[in-house]
Amino acid sequence: MAEYEAYCVKCKAKRMMNDPQVVINKQGRRQAKGICPQCGTKMNLFLKSL
Repeated sequence: MAEYEAYCVKCKAKRMMNDPQVVINKQGRRQAKGICPQCGTKMNLFLKSL
């Protein structure tokens, strides 16, 4: 499984996501969704298109 580093808005720092899942949003863009390991807030990261 891939690991993604994203910005946590609550912690105000970049952290590695826990349990990342790659999904496709309504506009057709890929994004990784996960949880911050420090505070438990949801994190999002837009990925490069294929």
